[in-house]
Amino acid sequence: MTTVGIATGAGRGMGYACAARMVGTVDTLLLIDLDEATVTAAAEGLSTERTRVEPFVLDVTDADGLARLARRVSELGTLRSVAHAAGISPTMADWRRIFSVDLVGTALLAEALRPLATAGTASVYFASMAPTIGQIHASPEITAVLSDPLAEDFLDRVRESVGEAVEHTGVAYAWAKYGVQQFARDEAVRLGAVGARACSVSPGMIDTPQGRQEAEHNERIGAMVNMTPLGRTGDADELAAVVAFLLSDDAGFVNGTDVLVDGGVCAASARRRADA
Repeated sequence: MTTVGIATGAGRGMGYACAARMVGTVDTLLLIDLDEATVTAAAEGLSTERTRVEPFVLDVTDADGLARLARRVSELGTLRSVAHAAGISPTMADWRRIFSVDLVGTALLAEALRPLATAGTASVYFASMAPTIGQIHASPEITAVLSDPLAEDFLDRVRESVGEAVEHTGVAYAWAKYGVQQFARDEAVRLGAVGARACSVSPGMIDTPQGRQEAEHNERIGAMVNMTPLGRTGDADELAAVVAFLLSDDAGFVNGTDVLVDGGVCAASARRRADA
């Protein structure tokens, strides 16, 4: 059986680190990214005798492109693992685009690949510590809206249920990533019948090009690093190690949950609130 893995956002940062960890675990690894030059170079650098690494230029909000991806996986073999790191952060777009890429894109990818899932297939979707640090609590109404990210009027329903605050990109990001956490739980239920798994991972302050870009525009990020009990940012490979475990057979009974990888900053924040 020829096995296939997928790593999105794999041109750099956490996506690339995940891809590097996946080499040797599958026969063919597809690297997904918008930047053709970056993802092509990454594929060339990661290919080994054990794992053939193939670049695939794709916008995760492109349904036709995702259909091409699913066809390519079918041509290559059996889907084994998916590390979905592609996403955008608050300084990169407006609130609608943030939801479209981070949550709707996750749902579109899952929809395209769901028919290929089989016993042993594992997916990890990237969420964020933002919902936890921001104390996001969804009402039943908002939960119902977020549970259907592929609805035609999804963005309008989000705006109506969350309110005008969602137009702030930081707020939109937190809610979109909360939606990813919820989506992973729902997807685990959908996939369980075939023996496939789905989880999410919520990175904290990880040192990546995107993270550094956010820090330049948000002074709170430096404060959160200082508040982290370990006193530093995380390394992309530390996060990728957690993803690699979740994708492995060793995590065969880990399903439908979110794993927080934040160096303890959310715990420190909760403790500070309790002591206030």
